[in-house]
Amino acid sequence: MMSIEIEQEVIKMFQDQRREKILQLLQENGSCRVQELKELFKVSEPTIRGDLESLEKRGLITRQHGGAYLNTLTTNTLPLTLPRRGHEEEKARIGMKAAQFVSNGDSIILDSGSTVTEMVKHLGDRTNLSIVTNALNVALHLGMEPSNHVLVVGGEFKPPTLSLTGEKGLLLFENLYVEKLFLATGGFSLDAGLTYPSFSDIALKRAMIASAKTVYLLADSSKLEKVLFASLGCVDKITHLITDSGIDTDYTKRLKNAGINVIVC
Repeated sequence: MMSIEIEQEVIKMFQDQRREKILQLLQENGSCRVQELKELFKVSEPTIRGDLESLEKRGLITRQHGGAYLNTLTTNTLPLTLPRRGHEEEKARIGMKAAQFVSNGDSIILDSGSTVTEMVKHLGDRTNLSIVTNALNVALHLGMEPSNHVLVVGGEFKPPTLSLTGEKGLLLFENLYVEKLFLATGGFSLDAGLTYPSFSDIALKRAMIASAKTVYLLADSSKLEKVLFASLGCVDKITHLITDSGIDTDYTKRLKNAGINVIVC
């Protein structure tokens, strides 16, 4: 039989894992409801409330009636900046490299997220771009160039990534075809493919991939072989991976064997 001490350690391990996933969901969506978390994690309402209380004591979230929201929402949303989540130098290099694959007159889809935001900083001298994006900060930045044509995906607003999501945005991708997609992800593995903290973006990401001839995945090495809650798959749809020098050599070979061109910066 399992001793009381070991049983308590196992319970704490699952508790910590659940709270980390809840935090990831909040970082992705900005807020969440107790009822939604209860159904998602298959636990009781008091358990979820205890998780939220623990995260609030750590200063990460603020509880409200029936749910909680991320503490950094106001400070990041008002100036249209994204929260810093680490690996900023790597993301900056990846963004700079990704921008080199955009030429004047290209038709592109730009995903939301911090790495794509870094990429956009280097597109100021491009003209006559046809751009589809779900990121408001991306649209505002590139829409300042009069020759660019910018289409913004509709849907539900997600403050942490300044993006729009949901099935209402899928209509834009019907009969849409672009040359290049620059895609963000929460994690990527050769088994699970593209993974994200929640299911909210899955349908939209799939539509983006289906609408593009060439898919560039922008992911720093910390996201490789990292598996999050919701899996999209689509390993066979990734044409290029742009990542940093932290990628393992053997893993690079495995990716190339899977048909993915690896670009290290």
